[in-house]
Amino acid sequence: MKRNIVLATVAAAALIGGGTVAAYAGSGDDGASPRQSDVRVADDRDDRDDAPKDDTDDRDDAQDDRDDARDDRDDARDDREEAAAQARGADVTAAEAIAAALERTPGTAVSAELDDDGSRVWEVTVVKADGTEHDVRVSAGDGKVLSDRRDDDDDDDGRRDLAALKGSTVDAREAAEAAAAKGTVVEIDLDDDGPAVWKAETTKGEWNVDLKSGAVTAHHDDAGQDDDRDDRNDRDDD
Repeated sequence: MKRNIVLATVAAAALIGGGTVAAYAGSGDDGASPRQSDVRVADDRDDRDDAPKDDTDDRDDAQDDRDDARDDRDDARDDREEAAAQARGADVTAAEAIAAALERTPGTAVSAELDDDGSRVWEVTVVKADGTEHDVRVSAGDGKVLSDRRDDDDDDDGRRDLAALKGSTVDAREAAEAAAAKGTVVEIDLDDDGPAVWKAETTKGEWNVDLKSGAVTAHHDDAGQDDDRDDRNDRDDD
């Protein structure tokens, strides 16, 4: 009787704690030798906790990718709508604004941007041969130069831009003309994060213009691509 009670107690303990429990039970007062009983109980809860979660993680990653793609589409749509709003009422193109700025201030144009504050003004950055920069404002209504201000910031941006353009055959005006085939250009500038290209923002998206061939290709955000690669690498490591 005592042996049965001990075994029941051991079994209960095993159910609660899991694992293997060794129990020694005696027969009581009859003088019989004690014997060992092994009680093995599997802890199902631990097994469930230890089960692989790869399927769940993969589903979460896929949902994250879909969310990111939706956000990218929303951002691109917002950019196009903003560009279209900027372009309304601008009778002077980016290429024409650049030509007007260079006529007033000879040098190398490295950017042109249509103000988004409703002022209908092009801001053209021209770099002189010595690396100094000039900010030339051109009316988007009639193409007249409104002002020419030298940028006195003590930096080497102008020299870096000239170095990046060394050997190129397509200037900012020509790049703006090429990008106009992809929509009304509201901004053109030199993108030297990596192989240098002209980057154009139009009413139909963002585009790269090759410095030598003038070929126009879709612009892809490098930061976004790096994030995507990092996400894929993280999943591979898992």
